[in-house]
Amino acid sequence: MSKSADDYRYMADALRLARRGLYTTDPNPSVGCVIVSAEGRVVGEGWHERAGQLHAEPLALEIAGADAKGATAYVTLEPCSHHGSTPPCADQLIAAGVVRVVFAIEDPNPIVSGAGKQRLLDAEIEVIAGVLEHEAQELNLGYMQRMRIGRPWVRSKLAVSIDGKTALSNGESKWITGEDARADVHRWRARSSAVLTGSGTVVADDPSLNARPTDVTDFVQPVRVVLDSRLRTPPNAKLFASDSPVLICHCSDDNARIDALLAVGAELLEVPSHGPGELALDSALEKLAEQGMNDVLVEAGALLNGGLLNDNLIDELIVYQSGCVLGEQAHGMYGLEVLTDMANRPEFELHDLRRIGDDVRMIWRPKVTG
Repeated sequence: MSKSADDYRYMADALRLARRGLYTTDPNPSVGCVIVSAEGRVVGEGWHERAGQLHAEPLALEIAGADAKGATAYVTLEPCSHHGSTPPCADQLIAAGVVRVVFAIEDPNPIVSGAGKQRLLDAEIEVIAGVLEHEAQELNLGYMQRMRIGRPWVRSKLAVSIDGKTALSNGESKWITGEDARADVHRWRARSSAVLTGSGTVVADDPSLNARPTDVTDFVQPVRVVLDSRLRTPPNAKLFASDSPVLICHCSDDNARIDALLAVGAELLEVPSHGPGELALDSALEKLAEQGMNDVLVEAGALLNGGLLNDNLIDELIVYQSGCVLGEQAHGMYGLEVLTDMANRPEFELHDLRRIGDDVRMIWRPKVTG
């Protein structure tokens, strides 16, 4: 079964629809659907707007109505085959009388993976998979990774000077980058399941870490996650001044501190340790995945960023570089283990590069070897 130019064109339209849900569908994936009649007319469009609400396919089918009979459905993710908050999308496509379904990528969710496709085939519907698969993967990196390996997609955000420094020697860092770059960070926060930091950053900087985008009006506030082995987070921290949840990962048995943080609304999650007072970072991320978190944005200091890098737990670096120099005494980006062999250095590949106001934004991903 061959793929046509129209298959790619309509799938690109479905992907554009899916992107409309980037800020609102968590923990579900962002999905778009286009219904095209046998005569080549677009008769229905839809996208998954919010978790718990209708999926993209039934929304598009509702618009298409009777015109869905004999049509082709273009979906960015394999149609689901199970009863969740909504009925199975595969069944609804079958009932509507579509004769062909083209989807971009298989759903890695174990309760769906391959089953939606098989249900369509059993109903003698032609199925084409893998149209713009890479683009569909990029759209839902966190969901895909959580379903495949049980860990969220981890992005580490850093604002640095030309010489790679994140703060002056006295800790001052406001502001290295300009307003446009900071506004861009709020968009990343708004599309993340969680913003993660360490207790050292909370104690030193007292950040709010909530999303305040100026050009996105409908979004779900991320959970603010603090890795705080000894429960050093002050109960009067700014984190607790806004409504979005605060989750503190710890390995402490200090009941007084536990009670004080619970009293101001914190959620506490006990995480295994790698030694006295040292959280197991991989276990912490796995527990976040168990709570349905797809994308985690790290905004932290050199110690936590270095720990994540040492443990190969960073999937993407978002680096905003400004046109200033802070000098050799300023704080660096990563507290790494001492390297004695260049062959052991962490290496990344440039994935995206663009100017944001007066600054440059670089997106790096771990270099794949072999």
